[in-house]
Amino acid sequence: MKSIKYIVILFLSIGFFRCTPPDNDIPVVPAEAVPVVPLSTTGLDFSNYVSLGASFTAGFTDGALFQAAQTNSFPNILAGKFKMAGGGDFNQPMMNDNIGGLLLGGNPIQAPRLYFNGAGPVRLAATPTTEVTTPVSGSINNFGVPGAKSFHLVAPGYGSLQALAVGAANPYYVRMASAPTATVLGDAMATNPTFFTLSEIGGNDVLGYATSGGSGVDHNVTGNLDPSTYGGNDITNAAVFGSVFSNMVSTLTAGGAKGVVANVPYITDLAYFTTVPYNAIPLDSGTAAQLNAGFAQYNATLDQILAAKNANLFPAPVMALLANFDQAEVDKRKVNYATGQNAVLILDENLTDLTIFGAPLVNMRPATADDLIVLPAASVLGTVVGGNPTQINGVSVPLADNWVLTPEEQTAVKDATDAYNATIEAVANANPNVALVDFKGVLQEASTGIVFDNYTMTTQLVVGGLISLDGVHLTARGYALMANKILEAIDNGFGSNFMQATDGLATAGDYPTNYSPMLR
Repeated sequence: MKSIKYIVILFLSIGFFRCTPPDNDIPVVPAEAVPVVPLSTTGLDFSNYVSLGASFTAGFTDGALFQAAQTNSFPNILAGKFKMAGGGDFNQPMMNDNIGGLLLGGNPIQAPRLYFNGAGPVRLAATPTTEVTTPVSGSINNFGVPGAKSFHLVAPGYGSLQALAVGAANPYYVRMASAPTATVLGDAMATNPTFFTLSEIGGNDVLGYATSGGSGVDHNVTGNLDPSTYGGNDITNAAVFGSVFSNMVSTLTAGGAKGVVANVPYITDLAYFTTVPYNAIPLDSGTAAQLNAGFAQYNATLDQILAAKNANLFPAPVMALLANFDQAEVDKRKVNYATGQNAVLILDENLTDLTIFGAPLVNMRPATADDLIVLPAASVLGTVVGGNPTQINGVSVPLADNWVLTPEEQTAVKDATDAYNATIEAVANANPNVALVDFKGVLQEASTGIVFDNYTMTTQLVVGGLISLDGVHLTARGYALMANKILEAIDNGFGSNFMQATDGLATAGDYPTNYSPMLR
């Protein structure tokens, strides 16, 4: 047995050495050299880069501003690339935590960030630690102020703590303002910027109107040119926007600084307006039949009013009121449910006012695919009204106007956006120190899918990768894409080569699309 053991070992040893070629027979395959493309910036001066804007510029995401989001803001990503060409430090008004939200005198005034709990977006069960009354120390380069409209950036007192108490200031700017009477633009100019970005100016000028279901006033209709009289949900007059934007760009470039401006996307492309379907009401046959019986008299009354109007049976004032009431409107207003998915019942202020004929004739109709149900309505649909189990929001009781953006209200948003973008494009084209990035085009492309490295991102909530959990602001990866689009605009406008240079662009995989609830 001992001899057999040695024979086996010898055999294996011989086999091993026979199967192993000499070292000098192993071909050496050299690693493929990746050519290094140096960055060329054609004389651009990035030594003091300053960003101005609103929530996108700040890095707002998942319904809040917090440290990780600020680190992944598009201006901070840009500043990292600018360092390759002599860019200086980029200082941001950092929050105290990764919880998000704000305190004023110890009381929460802004909510913590959202996270995905497996079913949907929910707020962190935590208390913010960032106190508005504690000013940010040191120099600042990122003047992104969440919630700011165009005219707010040039309004003295927008960072006043006293004005905040009466709703005339912004808590985020209160933290960073150099003085109670300072302006955002003035503070930015005081840093002597050599390069700037001016982004999403105009977005908030229509956003409040849209997210509130058109509950504000469109000042393109009223002609009101005094923004100090505007409500929070009003649409800014296009002439007011044009004057503010033009003056801001002139001021920023007066000393020779160059920069990039971004146009305004159609905000109705965002997940906030596209997630909740218009036909979000599932019904079985029995419930549908019961509801139809309840609405039978309502439908019949619509027919009766139209018949009386056509027979000229009403007094002149009523006939005048019913001037546009026709069969098409009757058909639009009738409520008929069926088994399966049904349209949400909504209020519509653009309908003929029939309330003079009795309270049951509220100005309601079933929604259509042309209506946009805003994201927060998801928590309201199907809830009981006033403790009465037969009164169901969006089913037997019409969903309130603030939850729905009707086609007429969408047109107001689009017309204002188009007017703002016309100004932005004209100003950019007239100023050789300014390049334009087409952020509107990026969002439109993303509605069906935009490619970023190995990822295809869309505007879908949670799964799309571009839009954060609040349905409006971008994810970190979305902000990285925005940074790359700005770098592309710099190349196209000023002759640099960020797009070709080694490490000249942000890499998609380096930026998350969500943050853990454990991050605090």
